[in-house]
Amino acid sequence: MDPYFFGYGSLVNAKTHVYQDTRPATLRGWRRIWRRTDLRDQAFLTIVPDESTQLKGLIAQVPNADWQALDAREIGYDRLHATGQVDHDHHPDLHVAIYSIPQSTCYLPNPEHPILLSYLDVVLQGYLHVFGPQGVAHFMETTDGWDTPILNDRDTPRYPRAQQLSQTETALVDEHLRAVNAQIL
Repeated sequence: MDPYFFGYGSLVNAKTHVYQDTRPATLRGWRRIWRRTDLRDQAFLTIVPDESTQLKGLIAQVPNADWQALDAREIGYDRLHATGQVDHDHHPDLHVAIYSIPQSTCYLPNPEHPILLSYLDVVLQGYLHVFGPQGVAHFMETTDGWDTPILNDRDTPRYPRAQQLSQTETALVDEHLRAVNAQIL
């Protein structure tokens, strides 16, 4: 049986990857947070242990256990075994991995390393398509670091897997950012 990964950010948006058999799932014992590394110029999502949090996300198949392309996409992250922490509707013996930035290489974001709005748009579009508006609200509530500045790069996206959002999707993202008093640059 092929292994699967659990996505909790941009990987929830199936338009950003080719992995098949995507299914909603829940990760127990982790919380999303905005961080940066020396490997990227912008802030991005990682997860940190938190026994009180459950994250909605997506599992998807990694054919023939060929992790090379996904590991390259997730550069800066460690791939961790998470089988016992992921609830899903697939086979009970399914192997599931998660990606997390090691604490030793992750730093607080700052204005020089902002969140790209084009990246956040992709993430929230994925949550909207898989989980509906409640999924977007869940993402916002289970993610820390909303004091991180957000660079509005919608007109010229810097995120390589940027997607076109509808007017309704854009309005939903903007509404949630106002609710957390996000600082848009």
